[in-house]
Amino acid sequence: MTVSSQRKIRIGELTGGEAREILARRPVILVPLGSHEDQGPHAPMGDYLFAERIAELIAERSSSRGTATLVAPVVPFGGANYFGNMAGGIALAPATFRAVLADVFACLLRHDLTRLIVINGHDGNVPIIHEVALEIYRTRKALIPSFYLWRIADSLLPSVVGAEKAKKTSGHGADAITSVAMHLRPELIREDLIPGPPSPRKIMGMPVSGVPTVKFEEAEIAVPVEFDELASDGVSSGDPRLCSAETGAALVERITELGARFVQHYAQHSS
Repeated sequence: MTVSSQRKIRIGELTGGEAREILARRPVILVPLGSHEDQGPHAPMGDYLFAERIAELIAERSSSRGTATLVAPVVPFGGANYFGNMAGGIALAPATFRAVLADVFACLLRHDLTRLIVINGHDGNVPIIHEVALEIYRTRKALIPSFYLWRIADSLLPSVVGAEKAKKTSGHGADAITSVAMHLRPELIREDLIPGPPSPRKIMGMPVSGVPTVKFEEAEIAVPVEFDELASDGVSSGDPRLCSAETGAALVERITELGARFVQHYAQHSS
């Protein structure tokens, strides 16, 4: 293996000759997925940018510790069209996303590249990733885990900023993605457009509790409404003004470290 090829983390940057040499050793391959949707008036729409970058950081760290890890090209469009009614949102129909993901996996599995981990950055991708990965496990016994970035970030946020602040800043259009964007791509943040917390919204007299859910007494009820009925500016809850690059840096570091340790564990336990 040449010095130059050792430094390459993205599969797309490998030459054909390098790919034949490196992939024959069956490295772990991270498959980043994201979405292209309204993240608020202040944040970039392409949250896939952060799934891709965090995947690269995980791959760099796990590779430096002796577990060869590469990153596949990112799939930038999500499999649930939460934001189709908001200008600029681009999504794939669930059936299309399922077919794209299945084809990506099939191309890798064809060459016995079975050590695959999804680095997912979109909630709407979750059920489809599970369906496709489960079918592969049933037919090939290849286990493809999914590392859902924002669910993990939400679980880490209280330990980074404290439980009380986490309650105030957490939500779509706020933390965790705004802080991560401030850290990874500060030039893309419009500081002048950062809004305050959204006004409480109701659907049929019931308070909005999530995307897209409402609260009825003690129950959370799913409601099939467009996102602008829940959050007209892309911010569903949380105060984006409380987000910061410092919080983003801490979250990215913890996610990267956790991800690198998981890659090493997975590599040790996968055939």
